[in-house]
Amino acid sequence: MLDAALYGGDDRPAVILTYAWDRLLIDPVPGPRGPENFTGLRPLTRSVWTVPANAKPIAPAGSTLPRLAAELPHTFALIDPTHGAEGITRQLEELIEHLAPESIDLLDVGGDILAKGDEPTLRSPLGDALTLAACCQINAPVRLLIAGPGLDGELPAELLANRMGPAAQTLTPEHVEPISSVLEWHPSEATGMLAATARGIRGLCEVRDAGLPVPLTDQGPTVHEADLDDALNRNELARAILATETLAEAEQYSREVCGYSEIDYERNKASWLGNQPEQKLDQEATLRQLDQFEAQARDRGITHTTFRRITEALGLNGKQRQDLRALLLSSRPDQYEAPLWRIQPRPE
Repeated sequence: MLDAALYGGDDRPAVILTYAWDRLLIDPVPGPRGPENFTGLRPLTRSVWTVPANAKPIAPAGSTLPRLAAELPHTFALIDPTHGAEGITRQLEELIEHLAPESIDLLDVGGDILAKGDEPTLRSPLGDALTLAACCQINAPVRLLIAGPGLDGELPAELLANRMGPAAQTLTPEHVEPISSVLEWHPSEATGMLAATARGIRGLCEVRDAGLPVPLTDQGPTVHEADLDDALNRNELARAILATETLAEAEQYSREVCGYSEIDYERNKASWLGNQPEQKLDQEATLRQLDQFEAQARDRGITHTTFRRITEALGLNGKQRQDLRALLLSSRPDQYEAPLWRIQPRPE
């Protein structure tokens, strides 16, 4: 979406360097995946591998990257945090030498990369801190962009207001169009809400297993520039991990600075999910459960939710998410406001 908005999209496809770090609904293995977790990767530089459409995660790992590569014109390259911030810095330096890019944008949806580290609503600082630390150590200009302030359900938009500049771009339905087919299957809630607000959807969206309420406002589709050095000076975890050479070392700093590691959370949740009996997707029972969930959500003031949230709220697993989605769209198509699910208003 950002590429379409800033650079015109398909004419000159971007190289997107990103983590293979999917939710447990997609990848039941905690933490990010490295090159050793895939077959079919292609070397781009000594330390950077691209993820082509025919690449496959090695079971039990899962990844959305090969399908993204199949459906979009961009080149997807893998951020490998195995060797900490120093390893990612090395990957960036190699890419810059190899590609001689016209521009380098560090994109965060939601804005938690602008955290200090002690905010009580912060949930997933490690991946952002690693990329921020690496980008601040390369000898090339990097533009830090925040899309959809507050949409990741971590730092509220009002807290971010004085940590970034005014809106540099506002996403529109035309910018969403190139990824519209991806939104039909990809589980990213933040990207889904970013696209929804760009399409004009407003309200209060409930996300994640914890049911966090995220406002969908006119601020949602905006893209702001923020100062990279200011972000590093503020982000205690990013500063602490600048010289880390392993992911385990960076994770330990996260425990010390923030009081937790999101990979520990994933480990605990994966263990809990592994002990849960699989629920059968029975059509009538599922729709009854949905009615109960929607009634409770209405009482909380919720107007929209994500299919990930419904899947977890109904006790279903990640393999059943698409089946649940198909059932809901076939039985109640008027409640689908792509890519979100609209909570039916209370009958008059």
